[in-house]
Amino acid sequence: MLRRKLPVRPNLDEQAKLHGFDFHIIDDEIYWDESRAYCFTLRQIEEQIEKPTAELHQMCLDIVDRAVRSEKMMEQLAIPPLYWDVIAKSWHQKDPSLYGRMDFAWTGTGSVKLLEYNADTPTSLYESAYFQWTWLEDAKRQGLIPGDADQFNSIQEKLIARFGELASANPFYFCCCKDSEEDRGTVLYLEDCARQAGLDTRFTYMEDLGLGIGGVLTDLEDNVIRHAFKLYPLEWMMRDENGPLLRRRHEQWVEPLWKSVLSNKGLLPLLWQQFPNHPNLLPSWFSEDFSRNNPAIEECLQSSRGYVRKPLFSREGGNVIVYDMADKIIVEEGGDYADEPMIYQAFQALPRFGNSYTLLGSWIVDDEPAGIGIREDISLITKDTSRFVPHYISG
Repeated sequence: MLRRKLPVRPNLDEQAKLHGFDFHIIDDEIYWDESRAYCFTLRQIEEQIEKPTAELHQMCLDIVDRAVRSEKMMEQLAIPPLYWDVIAKSWHQKDPSLYGRMDFAWTGTGSVKLLEYNADTPTSLYESAYFQWTWLEDAKRQGLIPGDADQFNSIQEKLIARFGELASANPFYFCCCKDSEEDRGTVLYLEDCARQAGLDTRFTYMEDLGLGIGGVLTDLEDNVIRHAFKLYPLEWMMRDENGPLLRRRHEQWVEPLWKSVLSNKGLLPLLWQQFPNHPNLLPSWFSEDFSRNNPAIEECLQSSRGYVRKPLFSREGGNVIVYDMADKIIVEEGGDYADEPMIYQAFQALPRFGNSYTLLGSWIVDDEPAGIGIREDISLITKDTSRFVPHYISG
């Protein structure tokens, strides 16, 4: 894995506007950064990213199957008991899933290490699936990268195929909150993919959902919603005033309720319990099990320069703290999740290029690896404003 400096396309702003990439600049700071690109060999992609992604995803599905049969696991995940039975039903009835993103630490050698699984509301999708592909084609035409360069990126074609499988006689709704340009852009992109698959799509903001007779959800024109994608966390839905309506299963949500097991940082210690010493996992523990006085834990941390505390429901790095082996804080991020239950994970340093740390996101669509997206930040903690950098395959 090499990071190469490249010239920025002189018409980048024009291209972003042409393709509807309205958030390539966030708060007057560069978000899409094509002044560099990561180069991989085909062997690296196939053997060291794609293969472990597929294996880890199957391991995660195994955890879901165990969790829905275990009150202890559901308690550890801090999922409200009110929803345990309907989550189990969602899993056993095979409610369809669309996509997810695993975040890896990887230096280009050795095994990727799973930091977390964004299985419910992962963003940076449009950038990964579409805009970095347009960059690849332009970069090849302009001679910036080899003319035979490729990209690990079948995300869009897999999304369209999956939406085709989700088609029904009912309109398919797309929902997100009003206050996020990035979320709106992601949903617009997904809606376009669904239309390419032949679906009749509608959009509504989460804040505009209404309640109809019999506890059904409606849009602003009082049309009943039966199928919907929501870029809105499942745990927020469960906490909402109308959360108990999820138990009635009047709507088929994408992502489905069983994804609440995978979108939870408690997945990490559950994976470590079931698959200890797996080369792609980092030692992880629930807070009640974590003690620096425990010899077994200290042995697990021997090769680590520290450990990380993460809230179960943290998003975009919120309230994540990295400690050194002397229990001193190396870096921490603020947020709204400080009162959530916590897990602890052995620290794995992100590779550093210049003054930036690099995180690799591996996408899964319809249970298959589909591509990657790369983020950079001057901090060890990746956030929603961390820069997106394209990649290509050569050799």
